[in-house]
Amino acid sequence: MDAKKTLVEFKKMVDPEIQAYFKRVIGETEKVDKNISEAVKYARKIVMSGGKRARAAFMYYGYIAAGGKEKKKMIKASVSIELIHAFLLIHDDVIDRDELRHGVKTAHVHYGEIAKKYFKNKDAAHFGNSMAIIIGDMVGALGNQVLFESDFDAKIVMKALHRMQGIVSYTAIGQSEDVYIENRGRASEKEILKMYENKTAKYTFEGPLHLGAILAGADKKFLQSLSSYSIPAGIAFQIQDDILGIFGQVGKTGKPVGSDVRQGKQTILVAKALEKADGRQKEILKKCLGNKNLTQPELEQFKKVIIETESLKYAQELAKKMIFEAKGKIKNVNIDKEAKEFLLGIADYMLNREV
Repeated sequence: MDAKKTLVEFKKMVDPEIQAYFKRVIGETEKVDKNISEAVKYARKIVMSGGKRARAAFMYYGYIAAGGKEKKKMIKASVSIELIHAFLLIHDDVIDRDELRHGVKTAHVHYGEIAKKYFKNKDAAHFGNSMAIIIGDMVGALGNQVLFESDFDAKIVMKALHRMQGIVSYTAIGQSEDVYIENRGRASEKEILKMYENKTAKYTFEGPLHLGAILAGADKKFLQSLSSYSIPAGIAFQIQDDILGIFGQVGKTGKPVGSDVRQGKQTILVAKALEKADGRQKEILKKCLGNKNLTQPELEQFKKVIIETESLKYAQELAKKMIFEAKGKIKNVNIDKEAKEFLLGIADYMLNREV
């Protein structure tokens, strides 16, 4: 199966459902408060400006894998995880101080600019951050609401909602680990991989697959079989994300390349480079990490050290190893053929993607 093509086709099916849901919510909020209605409109702009809908696709194929048959109903329900994703990203952008998301100004930047224009002599950055937290919270509530309103059996919906809270909880754990590691300024490979498991693997792969499978009536043993695939695949996805954060192209990623370096993020690339670097190389790494005013020439120096210390090669090989493990696990699970082909194909696509 061509997983990239499948994602594109799935996006065409789920995007109209996301649009329709936002349209309904905007209509409802306009009757209550103009400002919050405008905020939801901006959230819609961010969500609809990009994204592969991979989490929604995982939720859908988790349902198919577990024998689910009501595909249209499932596509509607998969909107939930995309809104939860948006909620977490809006807050993540505040934490990381990112200015772009899918090429669009992040919520806190957008509202910070509004404050500068209309609220003179006020703390514009604080207003922007405050509005981003509020918008994120609201979009998160909407994500849960989608599941509440889905047409699945009420008991199954409650199980799925319980699992959804687990996804958010583990993401918060991973995010806090990321913040502590970043501010501490150092981390072991073991610590970083554990953070990747909590922040990315459980949220991007395992959680959505579990949600879909639960809605199809899957038992605990079946969910565990999906986890054996999800965790290594999710870690590989995050490693590739780290690589793109330094070596990607802004036109493709939709985020400023080098933002991870400016924020001083401790990634597998950084940990391995610091381990292997000589004195001169360490000075370059330390000079660049956390430098908010990092120039393009300095970023190029940083990238050169990452290559010279073979940390790029190491990260690429580790990601390949994780993908090989994930594919081996899912091959041995008795699931729907279409779902299995998707999970095998998407593992390779995530590893080789450029966005």
